[in-house]
Amino acid sequence: MVSPQHEAPPSPEGRTDLRADCADCFGLCCVALPFARSADFAVDKAAGQACSHLRTDFRCGIHERLRDRGYPGCTVFDCFGAGQKVSQVTFGGVDWRRAPKSARAMFEVFPVMRQLHELLRYLTEALDLAAARPVHKELRRALARIEVLTRGSAESITALDVNALRGEVNPLLLRASELVRARVPGRRKDHRGADLMGARLSGAGLRGASLRGALLVAADLSGADLRDADLIGADLRDADLGGADLTGALFLTQAQLNAARGDAATVLPASLGRPAHW
Repeated sequence: MVSPQHEAPPSPEGRTDLRADCADCFGLCCVALPFARSADFAVDKAAGQACSHLRTDFRCGIHERLRDRGYPGCTVFDCFGAGQKVSQVTFGGVDWRRAPKSARAMFEVFPVMRQLHELLRYLTEALDLAAARPVHKELRRALARIEVLTRGSAESITALDVNALRGEVNPLLLRASELVRARVPGRRKDHRGADLMGARLSGAGLRGASLRGALLVAADLSGADLRDADLIGADLRDADLGGADLTGALFLTQAQLNAARGDAATVLPASLGRPAHW
C-alpha cells in the first residue's frame, strides 16, 4: 500500500470541485453577496436580495450579455466551487426558495466557504509544484484540515476564524513560492503589496518576481516576462497583458485573467483559459 505522504499530489486541473458549477448551485453569488452601482455593476443590490436577472432555475438571465448590460463585475467573480458545496453538501440539495427559513444561514455560509475553497485551490496548486516538495507534508496537512472544515455544519462554518486560517496557510504558500522562484537565475524583483496602479511595465523583466497582493489596476504589462512570477492576490483589473508571458505564473486564477486585458499573443499557464473578451 502506498503511504498517503507519497501519493502523487493533486492537480489543480483535476480538482473539478474547486471550479464553479452553476448547474449545481442555487445562484448564491447572485443573492448572498451585495454590490453597488458602479463601473462593475449596473445597479445597487443588498446582501440577501436576489438579482433581478436571476431566473427560477437559479441561472443568470443575461449570462451571455453581462458586460453589455453593465455587469462586468459578475464576469470576474469566482467562487472556487463554494457555491455547489454549500448548495449540495452543507444544505443537502434543498434550496432557499423551497426552505426559506434556511436562506439566511445559507447566505452567511457562502462567503466563508468561498474563502475556504480559495485556500484549497492555492494549496492544491502548491502541492503540484515539484520544487515545493520540502513543504509538501505541511501543505497536505493544511489541505486535509480545511477539507474537513468545509464539510462541517452551517453553524461550525460561519463560526470559523478564516483570517486565522489564512495566517496559518500563507507562510506555507510563501515558502512554496520561494522554493519555485529560487530556480530563476539572477536577481528577482520584490513588488509584494506594491502600489503599481497604472504603472508602465511594458516589456518588464519580472520573471520570478513577487507580485503578491500588488495593485496592478490598469498597469501596462504588455510584453512583460512574468514567467514563474508569484501573482497571488494581485489586482489585475484592466491591466494590459497583451503579449505577456505568464508561463508557470504562481497562484494566478481565472478570475484575475478575466479582470485583465490580453490578446492572442498572451502566453497563459496550461491550467487557465483565454477569456472570451480578449
